[in-house]
Amino acid sequence: MNVLLVDDDYFVVAALEQKIDWSALSIDQVYTAYNIAQAREILLQQDIEIMVCDIEMPQGSGLELLAWIREENYAVQTIFLTNYADFNYAQKAIELQSFDYFLKPIAFDKLTLILSKAIYKVREQRRNESAIKEGQLWQKNQRKLVEHFWRQLSTEKKNAPSSAALAEAIIEQSLPYQLSDPFLPLLISIYAYDQSLGKEDKDLFNYALHNVLTELFHHPSFTLEAMIEVKDNHYFVILRWSSDEEAALIETACTSFIQKANRFLKSDASCCIGVTAPLPELYQGIQNLLRMNEDIIKHRNQMLYLEQYPQAEGVKAAVYTAPDLTRLEEWLHKDDPVSFLIEAKCCLYDLIANGQGQILSASVLRLFRLDMIQLVYSYLKSREIQAHKLYTGKIHDQLYEASLYSIEDMEKYIEYLITTAAEYRRYAAQQDSVVEEIKQHIHKHCGDELTRNSLGEMVYLNPDYLARIFKKETGISLGAYIIQTRIRSARQLLESTSLSVYSIAGKVGYANYPYFSKLFKQDVGCTPSEYRKLRQEAATSM
Repeated sequence: MNVLLVDDDYFVVAALEQKIDWSALSIDQVYTAYNIAQAREILLQQDIEIMVCDIEMPQGSGLELLAWIREENYAVQTIFLTNYADFNYAQKAIELQSFDYFLKPIAFDKLTLILSKAIYKVREQRRNESAIKEGQLWQKNQRKLVEHFWRQLSTEKKNAPSSAALAEAIIEQSLPYQLSDPFLPLLISIYAYDQSLGKEDKDLFNYALHNVLTELFHHPSFTLEAMIEVKDNHYFVILRWSSDEEAALIETACTSFIQKANRFLKSDASCCIGVTAPLPELYQGIQNLLRMNEDIIKHRNQMLYLEQYPQAEGVKAAVYTAPDLTRLEEWLHKDDPVSFLIEAKCCLYDLIANGQGQILSASVLRLFRLDMIQLVYSYLKSREIQAHKLYTGKIHDQLYEASLYSIEDMEKYIEYLITTAAEYRRYAAQQDSVVEEIKQHIHKHCGDELTRNSLGEMVYLNPDYLARIFKKETGISLGAYIIQTRIRSARQLLESTSLSVYSIAGKVGYANYPYFSKLFKQDVGCTPSEYRKLRQEAATSM
């Protein structure tokens, strides 16, 4: 497969040549052109399947080049590059059936995945052309039937389908299977890095993932029958043996997949390898893989075998032994989060070492996580910090849920737990800063409901503790400060606006006007109406 790079900027072309691993994308030859005329000459002489082309060039635009390509009926998947997010450009590119539209500066990781998607499109077109020539267009629909069959079998939660039901489905859907065919299920888990397409563009990522799997699980001894996402970032891969089963082949393919996931998909991965079985027995094997994936704690970039599952004969699950919590607690109270983290990670890996020959289950890791949470929460409570408020939000929830996926994810959660605690402990220790934040909030939101509890939640502190440090720093109680601020704001509104005194009462947080009037008189010495009249008379006499 060949690619053509077209851009009038020499450095852009050079960067595209050097920073994209073309061999890994199975590109045989990279051709370059610096204007439309050169590009046409190459297209006339070479078979070009993919073109990456700038739109704005001094000797003719990329859109003009693509229009010529369409007139000549060349089957070229075109990815446009441009410095401008111009709707007219995009509209014209769509009309000319361009493959994608990419804004500079170039993000090479994302462009690589777009190229992978274009390559998949080229291969799909080749398959379709071959099918047309052979009069076998039904194959396209057949792939959909095959995918539907495996999706039902992989996601069915209630009952295993009977042999009769499977045989009936094979006949009705004209599936190329027999009940005795040997199949091997794999459960692949993906852990996308931050900023990778696994988190930013799931559709494009799935295209790239499918391409990698199709390439790696293509072998004379087995075929890739389906890739089904059973839940977020967890995929069933179904292989059918065409010869005697060879475990070493699968291990090699899984090892290569993990390496390519790291390099090209910008993700870690793990592979849970099932047991080869005929169709009637496959449902139970799939369910066992799902349970294994939920129960067993693994390292990222690791392979696990269903035969190692604790329910398998002779395999035991590790028993949880609590770490030295007193020592961990000492590091917390010494305000030494680094030593706590080192100790906590040592305890985590001790769980693995102590369970040598056994399987570390989710229940063990769940108990370890609970001990860490209780330690940190207890420490924060001793510092008057409301941990249950501090650890709310999307980031915490995502890390907490993912913490049972792998040892590395648990490390990440514990690090987040203690780092957040340490940072907020340092902030809370600066009482003047906390009080100043509360004062600023009261001034900006004096018309809102302001209570000791709501202000305490805002800074994640015990309300009584907040009230004590507020009085210590300001010499006035928190409640009195709120009243003073509101009355001061009311005085400004009475002096500078024509709003009614009832409206002003509401604006400074008092729905009960008589109560507002009472507080105002206690602070100022007269009612709000009297204060406005006095100020107006004073202004007139000046």
